[in-house]
Amino acid sequence: MPLRAAARAPASIGNIGVGFDILGQAFAAAHDVVIAERQEAPGVRLGSVSGLVDSLPGAVEANTALAAAHALLQATMNPFGVRLSIEKGVPLSAGLGGSAASAVAAVAAVNALLPVPYATAELLPFALEGERVASDPPPWDNVIASLLGGIVLCAREAPPLVQRLPAPAGVVAVLFHPDRKTETRMARSILSAEVPMATAVEHGRRVAAFVAGCSTGDVALLRAGLQDVLVEPQREHLLPALRSVKAAASTAGALGCSFSGSGPSVFAWALAQDADEVERAMARAFRDAGVDAHAYRAPVPSDGVSLIPVEEALSS
Repeated sequence: MPLRAAARAPASIGNIGVGFDILGQAFAAAHDVVIAERQEAPGVRLGSVSGLVDSLPGAVEANTALAAAHALLQATMNPFGVRLSIEKGVPLSAGLGGSAASAVAAVAAVNALLPVPYATAELLPFALEGERVASDPPPWDNVIASLLGGIVLCAREAPPLVQRLPAPAGVVAVLFHPDRKTETRMARSILSAEVPMATAVEHGRRVAAFVAGCSTGDVALLRAGLQDVLVEPQREHLLPALRSVKAAASTAGALGCSFSGSGPSVFAWALAQDADEVERAMARAFRDAGVDAHAYRAPVPSDGVSLIPVEEALSS
């Protein structure tokens, strides 16, 4: 058995606008990397922290990576202890699945140290236990996307049933991360427990159109589906620039534009030939609103978690 293993997990776009808590998309423009070192003493400990932050909570119950690793080791009767070193490449409280990326990378790295590792899909419940630290009950959208890659649908939670959807050809995701934070717990707490029947029906229509558009590659269906009438209207006040950014993206040819997860990041899907203009238009809208925002871009069919050589992780 190896003494050390390293895993890289991508950021993710939770909900993909229309699919609140059921749809997620891997977003390979940013990653978290976790190095797991096997130790004789039982338990999970935090090693070095680098990247976008230089410190993270050292308690298992307060750190998504540690909690995910702890859940996996408990399920395998704690055959050894681990020390986890984390390189944060995914911003926290940004709507990019930063907590999920850490949990997924950690559980994949520790899994590689086991004498009989689990299959990647079998790591889902342990990664969800890590995500529970950030939000309880844990939302699945970011976790399944970071774990499995591409566009993933949570069809059922118990027993788990997840399905990767076909990625429409020639579509890229353009994303802007404003210089501000949105805590997931707060963003979920402001949502109404009830919505009008007309809203529920229209929301179902949009989800169906989006899934059908992914499955068939029909751009008209994607445009019809990528409009969130359920959650976004309840959260748009958290980022006053959202309306102008969405309008700019639409005018430039975007297929749709919305919050990434809880925000404040905003993503747009665009055909490859329109992506440059969509990015420029969104940048101008943020700039005109007086909001500093960092641009990212990645193809829609981004890979999920992967093992990488420890030497590569140490040199990154």
